[in-house]
Amino acid sequence: MKINENTLLEGHAVVLVPYNENHVPRYHEWMKSPELQQLTASEPLTLEQEYDMQRSWREDTDKCTFIILDKQRWADPSVEEEQCMVGDVNIFLTDPTDPSLAELEVMIAEPSHRGRGIGKEVTRMMMCYGVSKLGVKKFQAKIGLDNEISIGMFKKLHFHEASVCKVFKEVTLEMAVDECARTRMLGDAPLAKERDYRQARGNRREQASQ
Repeated sequence: MKINENTLLEGHAVVLVPYNENHVPRYHEWMKSPELQQLTASEPLTLEQEYDMQRSWREDTDKCTFIILDKQRWADPSVEEEQCMVGDVNIFLTDPTDPSLAELEVMIAEPSHRGRGIGKEVTRMMMCYGVSKLGVKKFQAKIGLDNEISIGMFKKLHFHEASVCKVFKEVTLEMAVDECARTRMLGDAPLAKERDYRQARGNRREQASQ
């Protein structure tokens, strides 16, 4: 999605940046994992297919993707951005007749970064972004029935169970953005500071060369 191609969102423990070509090799390595393929309902792709997918997502009007970076590592300009990657987060506008309906998907790919509250922080940041920038009025999350940790996280964020598909072994959770939810999100908004991504990358390069 073009809207976030130069957007950086800085949170407490993470930094969200647009999914660019330099991120693809690391992402491709992640997606070789059978565990992540199962959790994301994904098929393994070749590296070239992964590059094609990245370009497609950048141009598509119905997909908004950010790469999740470890903020502490990213703060060190000597560490390449790709080495700070820990996962990704996506908003999919799944219904052409209702652009205010969005499916939310979060993947913490690095095992060492799971169980640290990162998924919850990223989800809250992305929900605020979806409401303020994309006009989202209802969020959905489709999660494997055996992924109890993710189901629990979304329920703590006020999602409720909408349906269960036993064929695909997944549950659909939903949250409508009513006034109560909007008030909560406005409270969360200061958690994420929006910055110019190109400028931030340029500053890191300058610091690294000093």
